[in-house]
Parts: sequence; C-alpha cells; structure tokens
Amino acid sequence: MHRLRALFPFSWRIFQFRPSNCETFINQMNKCTDEEQVFDLIERNKATLSEKQVGYAFNILWQFQKQKTSLLKNVEYVKDHPQFLSLCNLTRNKVGLMNDDTLVNVLYITQQFAVEAHDPLVEALITEAWRRLERFDINVLSKFSCCLADHRLHFSPLMGKIVDIVNRNLETIQDLRSLSVLMVNTSSLISQHFRERLMNKTELLFDTIDSSQVNISRRIVQFLHNVKYTYYPLLERCNKIFLSNMNHLDLDSISKILGLYQGLQFHSFEFVIKAKKRLIEMIPLCDHPASFVKLFVALGPIAGPEEKKQFYSTILLMSEELTSQQALAVVEAMEEMESRNSRLIKKIASVLHKHLDDYKPIELLKIIRALIFLHFQSKELFVKLRKLLLGYLKISVMPREISILVCAVSMLPSPHLDEAVMSRIEAVLPQCDLNDLNIFATCVLRWIQCDHMNLDSITGKQLKLLQKLDHYGRQRLQKSNNLDRLWEEIKSVKGDWFAESLLEETVATLQHLMDEINYTNVAGIASFISRTNYLSTLLLDRIASVVIQQIEKIHPFSISAIIHPFSTLNYDPPQRNEFFGICIQHLNSYLSILDPLMLVFLSFSLATLEYFPEDLLKAIFNIKFLSKLDSQLELLPSSLNLKVQFHLMELNRAVCLECPEFQIPWFHDRYCQQQFNKDIGSMNGAHQQVYKMLTELLGGINCVKASVLTPYYHMIDFEFVLDKRRKPLPYGNHSIIFGQLPEMHQKSNTQKVGSGLPPGAERIALEFLDSRAFCKNIPHLKGKTAMKKRQLEILGYQVIQIPHFEWNSMALSTKDAQMDYLREYIFGEGK
Repeated sequence: MHRLRALFPFSWRIFQFRPSNCETFINQMNKCTDEEQVFDLIERNKATLSEKQVGYAFNILWQFQKQKTSLLKNVEYVKDHPQFLSLCNLTRNKVGLMNDDTLVNVLYITQQFAVEAHDPLVEALITEAWRRLERFDINVLSKFSCCLADHRLHFSPLMGKIVDIVNRNLETIQDLRSLSVLMVNTSSLISQHFRERLMNKTELLFDTIDSSQVNISRRIVQFLHNVKYTYYPLLERCNKIFLSNMNHLDLDSISKILGLYQGLQFHSFEFVIKAKKRLIEMIPLCDHPASFVKLFVALGPIAGPEEKKQFYSTILLMSEELTSQQALAVVEAMEEMESRNSRLIKKIASVLHKHLDDYKPIELLKIIRALIFLHFQSKELFVKLRKLLLGYLKISVMPREISILVCAVSMLPSPHLDEAVMSRIEAVLPQCDLNDLNIFATCVLRWIQCDHMNLDSITGKQLKLLQKLDHYGRQRLQKSNNLDRLWEEIKSVKGDWFAESLLEETVATLQHLMDEINYTNVAGIASFISRTNYLSTLLLDRIASVVIQQIEKIHPFSISAIIHPFSTLNYDPPQRNEFFGICIQHLNSYLSILDPLMLVFLSFSLATLEYFPEDLLKAIFNIKFLSKLDSQLELLPSSLNLKVQFHLMELNRAVCLECPEFQIPWFHDRYCQQQFNKDIGSMNGAHQQVYKMLTELLGGINCVKASVLTPYYHMIDFEFVLDKRRKPLPYGNHSIIFGQLPEMHQKSNTQKVGSGLPPGAERIALEFLDSRAFCKNIPHLKGKTAMKKRQLEILGYQVIQIPHFEWNSMALSTKDAQMDYLREYIFGEGK
C-alpha cells in the first residue's frame, strides 16, 4: 500500500496531460496564450502524441500567427524553435495515419512557416498526398494545389494530375470557392477547350454565391488574367460584386483588382472612380513604406495634381527605406503617371542602382524602359545595367528570356551590337516564335540606325542577321496550322520589320485559316487587322459573316474592336446594313453601362463609314454623358486623353455636317482654336513644290492659299477659287513667307464656303495625299481621308486629291509632266 502511495505522485506526473485524462491534450492547447506554452506541451508529451494531436499543434501555432499584425509576426522564431523541429520530426512518422484534411493542412502550415521544399517532412507530406490524390474531395484538392503553387510547381506532373482530376469531375463540382482556387493554381496547364468548359461551369455556379464573395470573384479575374482571356460576361459579374463591396475592400484587394483589369484591358469607369475615392480615404492610414508604395502604385496614376504632389513628397522621404521590389514598383508607377519630378526620379534611380544585382532580366527591362521614358541619364547606372544584362545573356538559354535581355540592351544609350549578342540571338532563332523574332528584328534595326561607328563591318553582319530573322519568320508562318496559336504569337507584334517583311505572309496565313475565325477570336483578329492597315476583303467579309451568324455569343464590349478595321480601312462588307444593324441592335441594351471611351471610339468608327445610329449619338451628346466623360478624362494618361478629346471633336463635326436633322450643336470652337494654334508648323518639301506650281498655274500668290482652316476646322493643303469659266479668281492682297504657314482664321464660320462667291464660281480644295491616306497593300483611301473628302464637299468645296504614288511616279518625273498633271486636274475634266 505504501508502495502504491509512493508511486501515485509519479504516475500523476506522467499521465496528467494524456488524452485519457478528463482534460485532453487538445483542450490544453486551446488554453495556451502563446507559442511557448504550446512548445512546452509538445516537449512534455512528444512521446505520446497522436497524428491528430500533432496536426492540431500545427494548427494552433498558425492561429497565433494569423492573429498578429505583420510587424508582430515571429515566423522565423517559431520555425527555428527546437520544439518546432521536434514537432516536424514527430509528424513525419505519422503522415500515413493522418486523414486527408489534416495531411494537407499540415503541409499548408509548414509553408506558412517557410519550411523548405526539400525538408523531409514536406517531402513525406507531398508523397503521401500524391498517393491519395484521386480520393481527395474538392476542398482538400484545392488546398493541396495552393501548396504546390507556393512551391512553384505549376508545371509539375503532380499539378498536371490535378488538372486531369478536375477535368474528369468538372460536372460534379458544385463549390465555386474551391473551383476558383483550382483554376488559378492550374492555369498554366489549361488547354483552350478546358478553359471554355471552366468558363461555362463558373457561370453556372456564379448564381450559387452571394454578393459578398469578393475573394471568389477576385480569383476568377486572376484566372482570366493568367490565361490572357478577356471574358466579358464573367468580368462584368465579378465587377458588380467588387462595386457592391467597395467599402469593405482593403488596399491589397483594390490594388490587385486594378492591376488585373489593366492586364486584361478591361475598363470599368465606375470601379476606378469608386476605387479612387476609397484609396484617398486610406492615405492617412498608410504610414509604412510597404503600404504606402502599394497605395502610390494603385492611386498615383489616377490621382489629381495635389494628391500627386503629396505622393512625391512622401515617397522622397521614404526612399532610403524602400526595398528593391518597392523601388521597382515606384519607378513603374512614375512612368505611368508621366512624372517630371526630376528630384524624385534621381532619388529612385539611386535606390534602383543600389539594388541592381537583385533584379531578374524582365525587371531590368522594366527599369530601363521607365528611366528612359522619364528622361533620366546616368552613365554609371547604364554601364552597370549593360554589364549585368550581358552577364545574364551569356548564361541564358530560354528564347523568351534572351529576347528580353536583347531588348533591354538595345534600349540603353549608345547601343552597340557586339559579337556575343549576335551569337546568342542566332543560337535560339530556330526555337523562337513570331513575337520573339519581332523583338530581335526591332533591336537589330535600332542598332543599325544608331551605330555610326564601323559602319561597313558591323552593318553587313546585322543585315545577314535580319535575313535570318526573315527566313525563320516565314518558316514559322508556313508551318502555322492553328489560328488561335498564331493569334497568340502575333497579337502584340508591331514595328517596321514585321510590317515590311512578314505582313503579307501573315495575312495570307490568316486567310488560309480564316474558317477558324469564330465568336471567341473574332474581336482579336479584327483588332490585329486594324493595326496593320492591310486591306484583306476576304478576312473582313469572314469577320462580318461570323458576327451576323454568332452575334448572340459575342459580348457587346467586343463590338467596337470588330467594327474598327472596317472604319480604318474604309470597307463595306457585302451585308453592310445587316452587319452594322445587328451590331448596333446588340449594343442598345448596353448603352447606359458601356465605358464612355468605348462609346466615343465606336461612334467615331461608325461615322467614318457614314453610319449614324440616332440612339447611339443621343446617348453621347447629352449633358449627363459628357459630364461623365469629363470625369473619366481626368483619370487617363495625357496621350489617351488627347486622343479621346480629338475623336469627340471629329464625331461632333461629322454629326453636325452629315446629320443636321439630329440638331446636335457644334461645341468645339474653343477646343479647335487651342489645338490648331499649337499645331502651326511649316510646309514640307512636296507641299512647297506643289505650292510653287500652283502659283504659276493660277496666276500668282494672290490666287492660292496654303494650309487653310475651313469652317468646322478641317485643314486643307491648298485652296483656290475658279469662276464659272474655270478661271482663277484672286483673293486680294495677301502674302506668304515661303515655307511658313499663313496666319489662320481665329473663328470658325459654320456657313458653307460657297457663300459670297460670284454666281457659278467654285471653291477648290486641293489635297496632297501621302502614304498614310491609303491602305498598305493597295491604293484604297482609308476611312478618315474619305470622310474628310465627303465633309469638304458638304461644306461646298470641289475636292481634288493628289496621291503621292502618282505625283512621285516615273511618268511625272519632270516639272512639265507635273504641271500638265495639275492642269488636267484643275482645268480639265479631272480624273
């Protein structure tokens, strides 16, 4: 008995924390107030812990971290604690006994504590998860995919297996939260067909979530961004959820959404306006570099002058505390803001210089682009950048990375193409797609243009390299047998090399594959044609046919891009009225929610084609819309702002002249006076030559005016008046200093120009048309030039257009031939 009493205290000490006691080990952990108490429990019970208890211990440790602010988190301390290491060792031996949820949860928590991927516990957890993959439910599978993504295993066979499982079980999945997680994490391995199935499933499940599910919506937008697919139906629905929850969105969420929208080229004016207001409210709360930089990047490009000034002052004070990534984010935002704050530019450049060794090739390219745009100059910084880029170039083997490096090197001041760079380009040419080839060609052309030293020896090698680029480009096009893959390669291609060397072959390939044009790619193909200025009636007819047949599947936001090439190239498809009519009908229900910019651009495109839908025009020319547009213009970069304003003026002019029955007033007098007062320049050589000949033909400088501003502010090259017998009429006393434009009218007279002329007299507008007025491949007038001729005729002019290819032809190689040509146009029957 005494022996039993003597053993009792010892037994109590051994068993007091065992689960069999009235207070279990798990309940004890729930009472812990910090990590040290948890570790103390682990140390005293590690010999008896079960798989459930070790899993719970990980969970409790992670809960403590989640409750702390970022400044108070002590992840490193926990990870390096001896008892945490003991817990990991204990857990490794119990992996096979864990249930699925505990297994994946422990893996997830080890990652939050930055346990390395090669740690034995992590390897054991992933291996065991792979064995069980087929039996995981959707929630566990989605969490496991997050773990793989955190370990950068996006392209691993294991992630591929997850894609296969989701693909096979997609019809039975009913949880959009878990599906959205899987979509983001597996997006690198998604085929186009599977992408379409995912979009359809997501739309079906969207109605099952409530309007507060911001994270689900954000993941859907993230997936669309990852797969580079601007799918408007889902973007609209996600945008509505963001708008309804704006007051609850934090800085991270707003900045993330703005970045995703920019990448997808999805414009939501309402979201930007509300986001701006919300971000301004956050300014006093962001007093730490990390949060302030995030605010600067998100709000800076849409901020007003006073806010920008405040931003610049604060960033300047924080500059020494910025990390390498924060400095990069700041300089990119300054580029977008078109900053001219030289003091801040210099300071951020010095921070970037300090961190240059930490940047990846793509980041170095971003730095160079931003600094050159901001007009920053530093020989020391650019020398170091060149050294770093060439160092990366020597060891890089990936075509995309090499194209990034070559592009960055070519943008540096005093570019020089050395043998090492040329050899790296040549080594990867067979593996390059059209986009990479175009980048290389653009760089080589830049070097040829800038390299004035060693012209004979260097240029010969550069020209041979260009020939190789041409060869591989044509070879790539000849092998193209899938329209969507081709579109991925050419959608961002632009520049002189492509336009001169490969455009014709590209259009021929598109024509060969045009049966594959459908509602999913029609807007993209149309936008590409717009950029090329190449008139392919086959492609445009196919686009019109697809739109007419599949209009219900095409989102209204795509209509502007689809119509644009018809407008730019001045082409009416055979089913003109049906095509335009069905497009406008499809848009009508969206007029109140379409982005103001889109409405202006769309209406102007239609106006160039003499198509003036009354409902669309009345949606634009009203006080409410114009006020909304003014608000949006304040948020735009200066170049886009000017483009929108100019198109609105041109649209206003077109409606006033061509649709007077709509009674829309002309309200651009002051704007035009400001613009044209800034644009006064001098006549070029061809115009000077034509002017001299016209003065000879018409009887002196009193009979012809150069660079005349018409009513409604069309600028015409030359104006003169012929009486009813086709004899020139003098204007009166005026003189022109040769080579300079005359003083222009300061007020616009909206009356027709024929008023005040003698009976039977005609006012002639003579226009010299350079290559910009015509399509690239045939002498067909482009839309804006044709519209100008139409409107000048409405104003009362007889319009004579002289194409550059006729004026510069061999037939007109002498002055006498040119004089005869002008004489026939002016006094004869014309051509």
